[in-house]
Amino acid sequence: MTQIKKAIIPVAGWGTRRLPVTKVIEKCMIPVGNRPIIDYNVQDCLKAGIDEIIFVVGEQSTQIREYYRSNISLNDYLKRNGKEAYLPMVAPLKGVKLHFIVQPSYGKYGTAVPVALASEYVNPGESVLVVMGDDFFYNKDDSSETARLIEAVPEGQSGILGAVLADDDVITGRYGSIEEDEQGNLVRVVEHPDIMPNPFVKNVAKYVLNYEMLTSVKEYVENESVNGEYYIFTPFEKLIEQGQTMKVVRAKGQFLDGGTVEGWLYANNVVLAHE
Repeated sequence: MTQIKKAIIPVAGWGTRRLPVTKVIEKCMIPVGNRPIIDYNVQDCLKAGIDEIIFVVGEQSTQIREYYRSNISLNDYLKRNGKEAYLPMVAPLKGVKLHFIVQPSYGKYGTAVPVALASEYVNPGESVLVVMGDDFFYNKDDSSETARLIEAVPEGQSGILGAVLADDDVITGRYGSIEEDEQGNLVRVVEHPDIMPNPFVKNVAKYVLNYEMLTSVKEYVENESVNGEYYIFTPFEKLIEQGQTMKVVRAKGQFLDGGTVEGWLYANNVVLAHE
């Protein structure tokens, strides 16, 4: 098992699929139940032993910072009105250091860019967890999906979490399918597959990256000239061709996607049915 203490959470997107509400609410701050989507990922990271989180945010982002910092006025109000029982619900996170990096809205873009920007916080030899912020896993037993990912990845190697989707959950052209070899290592991720594989293992954009894999993402963004998006799997696949491996780990929890109205509604129904 790889010991990992740092996580990168990219949340800089505008959330165009959720307009117009994302004009005033950051996509990752849209609530599922009584918590924003992002907090399900943050709490999952904390259960896995993460003690340092690097958020990559947009230029206008303020809501994540406000959510995780102390609100003195709110605390005073609760105390004055005999509502101290709510104080633990609004307290800052304990035992974790938070960093915020701003990703410019102009210039290079794509899934590799925020990871490259955050790489400065990762020391040589360290591995890091990468968790995209607008979907999450729900586990009835309160277990951590990222903990399972970390535990399943051999020391010093990389890994990718996948969600096995039922036939009625698969939408052609929307989800990327993980293709693995007989040893359970990543071969590639097929975007927009013409033929639906069985089982369909969705890429949920949650990874363990060793330092070499992280460095390859950084160098790809800094040194390559790309006409369009910088996809994180471009450097992944290059290193895999050179002999690196990424362990495919299948999630046990229920995958919930808040990036669409339909997915968000379903996520609320699932969470509220068990809480």
